Amino acid sequence: MTLTLYSDQGSGNCYKVRLLMHQLGYDLDIIEVDVAGDGCRTPEFRAINPLGKVPTMVLDEGMVLSESNAILLHFADETQYMPMDHFDKSLMFQWLFWEQYSHEPAIAVARYAMHYLGKTQKEDPRLPQLWEKGYGALDMMENHLKDKTFFVAERYSIADIALFAYTHVAHQGGFDLNNYPHVRAWIERVKSQPRWKSMDEI
Repeated sequence: MTLTLYSDQGSGNCYKVRLLMHQLGYDLDIIEVDVAGDGCRTPEFRAINPLGKVPTMVLDEGMVLSESNAILLHFADETQYMPMDHFDKSLMFQWLFWEQYSHEPAIAVARYAMHYLGKTQKEDPRLPQLWEKGYGALDMMENHLKDKTFFVAERYSIADIALFAYTHVAHQGGFDLNNYPHVRAWIERVKSQPRWKSMDEI
């Protein structure tokens, strides 16, 4: 199978996909897209993905799949990274939806402003609100992980991959994880999984 991934190396959403595909043993043809430089808005890229977003996966049949968690679901299906129990699978969906609605829009956006664009609070007045919402998401994760090893069914799954992507670099968006011992322990458990690679390694 020939798979082409349009990706941005520093993007957590793109990292999710690269990490899962590496752990599954897939070879990818990765094409780097300059997101900060409007690489997603060129006519050439929009011809591939009219949504104008990365990650974008092109399968060998020419089919195109976008949205990071949709790509995770497609490739994790019937693998060890997808719960088999029906209710556990629904819980996994719950965390994937929550990640994109309540976690990523705060933590990833604050990171983009500070780490990618070099903005300060004075230069980006959205940051205090993003921090407030992001800490709320981290509080939710910390509480959930108090008596759990992973997010669903006590096993590593794409729910963990999705949440790990931006959580482990949250400090780059001004978030302090020192008061989140269970989140930090979970981060280390994710890093200990077979074939785990860092954002810069894949």
